[in-house]
Amino acid sequence: MARELTEAETATVDAMIARARAAMDEIKDYDQAQVDRLAQALGWACGNETTFLRIAQMGVDESGIGDRAGRAGKRFKILGVLRDALRGKSVGVIEQDPEKGLTKIAKPAGVIASLIPTTNPELTPPVTGIYAIKCKDAVIFSPHPRARQTTFEMVRVMRETLAKLGAPRDLFQCVEHPSIPMTEYLMSQADLTMATGGKPMVQAAYSSGKPAYGVGAGNATMVIDEDADITEAALNSRLSKTSDFGSGCSADGNLVIHAKIYDAMRAALIAEGGYLCSPEEKALLAKALWKDDGSRRVETVAIAAQAIAEFAGFIIPDDRKFIMVEQDEIGREHKFSGEKLCVVMALYRAADFDDALAKVRAIYEVGGKGHSCGIYSFNEDHILRHAMNAPVSRVMVRQPQSKANAGSFSNGMPMTSSLGCGIWGGNITNENVSLKHYMNVTWVARPIPEDRPSDAELFGEFYNTEVM
Repeated sequence: MARELTEAETATVDAMIARARAAMDEIKDYDQAQVDRLAQALGWACGNETTFLRIAQMGVDESGIGDRAGRAGKRFKILGVLRDALRGKSVGVIEQDPEKGLTKIAKPAGVIASLIPTTNPELTPPVTGIYAIKCKDAVIFSPHPRARQTTFEMVRVMRETLAKLGAPRDLFQCVEHPSIPMTEYLMSQADLTMATGGKPMVQAAYSSGKPAYGVGAGNATMVIDEDADITEAALNSRLSKTSDFGSGCSADGNLVIHAKIYDAMRAALIAEGGYLCSPEEKALLAKALWKDDGSRRVETVAIAAQAIAEFAGFIIPDDRKFIMVEQDEIGREHKFSGEKLCVVMALYRAADFDDALAKVRAIYEVGGKGHSCGIYSFNEDHILRHAMNAPVSRVMVRQPQSKANAGSFSNGMPMTSSLGCGIWGGNITNENVSLKHYMNVTWVARPIPEDRPSDAELFGEFYNTEVM
């Protein structure tokens, strides 16, 4: 039974909210240049190689999950977010449409409650912070208990950066001793919640009584078409699957491979460092990843391939980077067709492209609706058919999914650490949560010449016909 919120926790949150609102009042007259300068300073303070490496590795050490050697690679996301933020307007008039007589004026969203996942305790705060400071919002960060000190340290860096520039530290605050009741109360008192994390966290955000941007679960599935560049597809699949030991919901979980190139693709994946399980090892692996009740074992989330194999009861060579299982069945009872959150990948053989599309639909009935998928193909008709077929918000074409769908320097997706999954995923948006989501917008409408089509234009062939 969940415990009740204590008086001390209530008082702590109330005081933080009050300080946040006072801090926002201090910068209410900042112009665009001033907030842009704060954003740049935050980007440098948090995203310089030395600081980000230190805090990123602190996050792995504290939480016990993720790749200590590779976690610092997420630094690029801070640079991309800063790029996108600086290119957008967020103060005063941000858009004018003379033809429609419309002017749009940006205003702060208010005090934001930011729920931090254990997988990104060092990345999510500066990503949220840069977008928030651009819009003159304040943010109260609620860290995951397993990575509390990491988030607290990154927020400390952010607070000190503000102070050095004469801005109030309390635009950014961090809950020191988070609890579920305290986080729920924080969300109920803030103006907006940014919930990046697991399903219970997102559901709590939507139940807070205040607006919230949540994210959905992933189950990234890639179609490898018969004309794919197999070398490129194998390389990108490895990069996506092994990034931070597959901790992200965007890591390639399933490859649906055209039968004509299945054997060649499997060989290319092995050349990239994949270990192909025998049927006996696959059975052991299933028990290592899921409990008897079907829930995911936390012990094998986002750890090295060798550690997963050892936990399962078999040994793989030291040079293997990820684990593969060959899979035919799809369904909730077939766990390998769902999200795996580690360096394990399922391979499916598709008889032809239509069969690949059918398998994709079936996989997303298991989980991951609304999130992401991708395709390696040069056939534009197939690419469009795949995009029309898959119930997802974003489709990556010939790119490593976990390094592309939240924005990269080689595609046009907005940079973010929060991926909306739309109505499919139970989210309010299916966009990459970015600058536009951190502001209120006032629309000013002036009179224009009447824009009213005739009845004949509106009703078309049905105009003046007998009512059906």
